[in-house]
Amino acid sequence: MLRTVITAAVGLGLLASGCAPDSEAPVKVSVLSRSSNGQYVPTQVELTTIEDIVGLKGSVGDLQGGARIVIDVNDPALGNATEDTIAEVLLKKAGHDVKASYITQPDPTTGEDVLWPADFHTWNMATSYYNLERANEYFRTVGNVKVAEFEPVPTLYYFPEFIIAQTSKEPARDNAIFYPILQSFLVLPFEQIQRAPLPLNAAVMAHEYSHLVFNRLAYATQSLPEALIVWSQQSPSLGANVLKSFDEGLADYHAYGATCRSPSGCDPRFLSTTFDNGPFSAITDERDLSRSDRCMSQDLYNSLVGQDVNTFSARGNEYKVGTLLATALYQAGRASGQEAVLQRAVVAAYYDTNESNPGIFQLTQRFLPNQERFSLAVPALAIIGHIGDLELRKAVCNEFVDHLRIPREQLIIDNYCPPSTAAGSTCPSIVTE
Repeated sequence: MLRTVITAAVGLGLLASGCAPDSEAPVKVSVLSRSSNGQYVPTQVELTTIEDIVGLKGSVGDLQGGARIVIDVNDPALGNATEDTIAEVLLKKAGHDVKASYITQPDPTTGEDVLWPADFHTWNMATSYYNLERANEYFRTVGNVKVAEFEPVPTLYYFPEFIIAQTSKEPARDNAIFYPILQSFLVLPFEQIQRAPLPLNAAVMAHEYSHLVFNRLAYATQSLPEALIVWSQQSPSLGANVLKSFDEGLADYHAYGATCRSPSGCDPRFLSTTFDNGPFSAITDERDLSRSDRCMSQDLYNSLVGQDVNTFSARGNEYKVGTLLATALYQAGRASGQEAVLQRAVVAAYYDTNESNPGIFQLTQRFLPNQERFSLAVPALAIIGHIGDLELRKAVCNEFVDHLRIPREQLIIDNYCPPSTAAGSTCPSIVTE
């Protein structure tokens, strides 16, 4: 469908005069964006952070093409790699600046020049940059993240050859990734996902951008997060399992939050335009935040506390627990009518040096020698502690007890949650000790 839209859009500009694009922001350019009726259509936007419209680089990202990244645990070069050099080992080919092509066409209303992408890849790349810009704007305004936290500017590897040797010798397809070891985004070639490829889905890019923010704050910009490295070497890996679950769940929650600033409005099923009616259609229902019947099961809880991190992740359990977390936050925010307030509180909980109200990063350091104490309640309390409004705090407490089955006694300590905190009747009880 999008290939047809792109071809038609290019046809609109074939007779327009050409000129060298002006890279001085703001730059008016057409991208593929979801309209108020939910369809992806050519849309005129302003890129406000762009510095090079042809190379598509600016203060929120730097697009690079032609890279080759190989993850192979048997690579002998990994034996001598350090945190500072491991990226060089994995990046077999660094790639090069992309080169976007445009046709200049006057806006029929204002007469101002607008750049229309002249080929498929330019549509894809320009839209990818725009979606990074939108995600950055969400975290700056709603999340109150300081500009300095987004430095250094991340690279976005566009259509790289990305090989995970232990999985397949063939390059991966159909994915958008934030890869912390490279502190970069990867937009992979798409093959099966044709309806709305991942980089065109602004919510998907917001999800990946949320991983960058979580890394910069909750992991203090560690390419190899210390807590994950230390805890993953132990079995079971409760602390690592909880951290990875929170990272995924909060990414979904912020992806939803970012949709609320779009013309189509808040969308708890933000994956639907990409995954519906295709080979991955079940993913939309599995990650739909509006379902109020999501519950921590006994089996999932046992996996969280009893499995090593590799087994836990291989079975997709971090996404299952993460969806419970995102659903709980969604339900609390919607019920209280304070979604933006809650979204800001969540981000504030990532990093806080206040000893009486520490952030998630500070708590990982506190429990580094003893990960079995880093239960679901620990990062949950960090979020609760950064919610100032008492009614909103109570709503979050109740949803955490209900959907995640965090024991009430673990949340009412030190007046984090009110004594009246209680689970609803949605989810059955499980044994958590």
